[in-house]
Amino acid sequence: MKILIKNGRVIDPASGRDEMADVAIAAGRIIAIGKVAADFHPARTIDATGCIVAPGLVDLGVRLKEPGQEHAGTLESETAAAVAGGVTALVCPPDTEPVLDEPGLVDMLKFRAEKLHRSRVFPLGALTRGLQGEVLTEMAELTEAGCVGFGQAEVPIQNTQVLLRALQYAATFGYTVWLRPQDLWLGKGVAASGPLATRLGLSGVPTAAETIALHTLFELMRGIKGGVRVHLCRLSSAAGVALVREAKAEGLPVSCDVSVHNLHLTDVDIGFYDSRFRLQPPLRQQRDRDALRAALADGTIDALVSDHNPVDSDAKTLPFAEAEPGATAVELLLGLACSWAQQEGLGLVQALAPLTQGPQRVLGASLGTLQASVGQLAVGGAADVLVFHPDAPWVVKPAALRSQGKHTPFEGHEMPVSVRATLVAGQIAHLVE
Repeated sequence: MKILIKNGRVIDPASGRDEMADVAIAAGRIIAIGKVAADFHPARTIDATGCIVAPGLVDLGVRLKEPGQEHAGTLESETAAAVAGGVTALVCPPDTEPVLDEPGLVDMLKFRAEKLHRSRVFPLGALTRGLQGEVLTEMAELTEAGCVGFGQAEVPIQNTQVLLRALQYAATFGYTVWLRPQDLWLGKGVAASGPLATRLGLSGVPTAAETIALHTLFELMRGIKGGVRVHLCRLSSAAGVALVREAKAEGLPVSCDVSVHNLHLTDVDIGFYDSRFRLQPPLRQQRDRDALRAALADGTIDALVSDHNPVDSDAKTLPFAEAEPGATAVELLLGLACSWAQQEGLGLVQALAPLTQGPQRVLGASLGTLQASVGQLAVGGAADVLVFHPDAPWVVKPAALRSQGKHTPFEGHEMPVSVRATLVAGQIAHLVE
């Protein structure tokens, strides 16, 4: 289908573009930005007057719950939620049931996702079989099946020798290892260590759980000849930010992200044991949140993620310590990014950069032929496009969310922007008339 998006303000952080322009799409690709040929006759025209036309968002942290946990979410429900939030590409972790440690499972997931014609799904393969931290997976075969990297989700590797071998193997073939920095033993609590956790009687997770894991990982990286690319998932502390900043200054090939929850909330928001705020990593103190916000603004943190993890009511409406951690957030990613930018006095370009350009850089060559298309607007590139109204606030109401999971700590919060249309490969995946 030929589509013309007209009269919109086109913003693309990757190219620095910020101008009033039309966007012409044909055969799934962008064929013009700005002046459109007179002989271009669109079958569909989207009037973007007063709206922003931007690259589709790239979310590096989305649990789809399929296979194995369809009671909490399905590919159909969660990709519908993704495109409703303007997310055209997402990365899902390997902790499904069964674990994504076999090429056949990855093939099946990719095939099912492609049939839905919604967000592009980029799976992470398991770094070790069954996420047990003992035997490395066949990374080459998993890469051929479509994995963009390898990780352990929420299961730290206990054996440092195994972690070293995994990093060495990944370095040999140019794979990226995705790890959440958390010490296994120190990270067993349910809330961030501090006065609030003590007062509520909740087991704490000290900042050292993150910093010890970072120190260990960086020491191993320094000893690997030629270097290994590591992406750190969900930084949560000021001390962790400082260590990453030092590692980047040193030249270690490391990138990192932060979740929208840790960017906006603190442990005080838990209130009186509100299980909607039971998250991983746990919410920390205000000084940690402020450090994360500053690091995202200055580029130390490369990407902002939703950390979308739908949880069904049976697992969420329990005492705080027993409730399953996680929250629905992929539909809120754009609004929460714009809220952060407004509060920090930043513009829309800065708000969109960690949702488009930053994640694209993290994924890099693992995107293959899509490297020049994902997270950016380029003539000749795939037409993954987002159209949103920058001044159309709406209030988060769980019943209105497309995700199968309805639990979010942002219930009742006002989102400052709303998505008008989401296009994936030149097809309209979501449209609000």
